[in-house]
Amino acid sequence: MASLTEAGFGLAARDDKARDWGRGEQRAAIRKLAAAYWAAVFVSTSVLWGIAGTDPVESAPGKLASIAFALLLTIGMTWLLKRTLTRPLWQQAAAAFGLSLLAAPVSAVVDFFIYVVCVYPEPAYFDTREFAFGLIFGMSLFFGWCCLYLALSYSFALADGERRMAALREEALSAQMRALAYQVNPHFLFNTLNSMAGLIEEGANTNARAMVLQLSGFLRKTLSLDPTEDIPLREELALQSDYLAVESTRFSDRMNVVFSVEDAAQDVRVPPLILQPIFENAVKYGVGATRGAVEIALRAEVKDGALALTVENDVPMDMAGTMPPGMGIGLRNVADRMATHFPEGAMLSSGYVRPGRFAVSLTLPLVRS
Repeated sequence: MASLTEAGFGLAARDDKARDWGRGEQRAAIRKLAAAYWAAVFVSTSVLWGIAGTDPVESAPGKLASIAFALLLTIGMTWLLKRTLTRPLWQQAAAAFGLSLLAAPVSAVVDFFIYVVCVYPEPAYFDTREFAFGLIFGMSLFFGWCCLYLALSYSFALADGERRMAALREEALSAQMRALAYQVNPHFLFNTLNSMAGLIEEGANTNARAMVLQLSGFLRKTLSLDPTEDIPLREELALQSDYLAVESTRFSDRMNVVFSVEDAAQDVRVPPLILQPIFENAVKYGVGATRGAVEIALRAEVKDGALALTVENDVPMDMAGTMPPGMGIGLRNVADRMATHFPEGAMLSSGYVRPGRFAVSLTLPLVRS
């Protein structure tokens, strides 16, 4: 329970940090967009006034003052529009239109007073048509800004939602991988405890004690693993060697283990304990089901750009062509972990290579350190 709580707090902390970073990025983008927007207005109006016969240099101070005031209005409008971002789109559009309708006459009046100051001491005349033109022009500018702001806010909200969904998918995938991996330990533990019980019933207390010590060492290693972190194949095989050492205490005279591993495959990374259920099946349905010697052979090689792992073991001849019900549980666990860890490029196959010989083959993508 504590680990789940810590994971929840970790996810919340990462989410808050990502949200704060996103808000800071959004504020910076809005400031840059506002500066670029009104700079474009200044340049375009200067060019148009120049074409109309007005000296753009002489008119620059007045236009700068007018645009500075418009920028202040923009800040206020943006602050108010921000309060509508959680509302439906039509309400945001209505708010943008209403704010533009209010800001336009204020800006037009200020523009006229700036014009009066700029032409002083010449007399200034109020032209209704020019004022109306300024009103319409100003409203179009403010409404254009509102549309840009809402579009930018929507794009950031969409990106934030995608980041959150990606984080949730990653967290869900991690939880699924942990759940699948943690199914291994109880299954293995039950099998080993049954083996210990068998040794005790047989009176082999020395062997039972050795198995307890080997089991404690193996569990110490496996419990320290992170199911979401891949490990080199050599470490995975070392873990499986420890497991087989536990089982060999009971079946030492009948279990022959052979590992054949290419050097190129040693450092390929694999999910931890991915081979555990396969070796458990080999011991339970191979060694445990026969009275004679049983070979368990692993072959690992890099083939056709992938890691090929094959585990073969002898089984009773009367099992040829059939699979015991319990064997499929472990193989299904391996297949589920592979599908979760490698959505593409992983494959599991199993079956009899000949009567009395069962094989499980894994094909995994090449992932190196």
